[in-house]
Amino acid sequence: MSTEPNRLERRGAQRFEVHLPLAVHFEGQTVPGFTQALSGRGVFFYADTALPEGAVVELTFTMPSEITLAESMPVRCRGRVCASSAQGGQSLGQRSGIAVQFDSYEYLPANETVAQFVRVSSPSAAGTSSAPVPH
Repeated sequence: MSTEPNRLERRGAQRFEVHLPLAVHFEGQTVPGFTQALSGRGVFFYADTALPEGAVVELTFTMPSEITLAESMPVRCRGRVCASSAQGGQSLGQRSGIAVQFDSYEYLPANETVAQFVRVSSPSAAGTSSAPVPH
């Protein structure tokens, strides 16, 4: 285990800690989730479903102005799951932390409907329901 204070950052794009609702489209189903970290190349998010590494997913959410460098805009991203890990026990429900690397994305018209979910607890809250709830 290294305790070096000066680690080399290997990310190719700036990462933003943002907590946004998103919709995950995978194999004909749509499940809610919420982001934890977002960059121009990918996203780390939590969802109440397990996704296998390599799975192709489509995500819809509102890209924040910190990344668009303009106003916040609805976006549809397509990508592949590059990491997935489950949290919580069976009694708490299965929530997965999922990393997706974007293959492509497109900005949607401003009137396009994107997921509107509300997170009812933080991802670190233990023993409570943390599933995003539809508006």
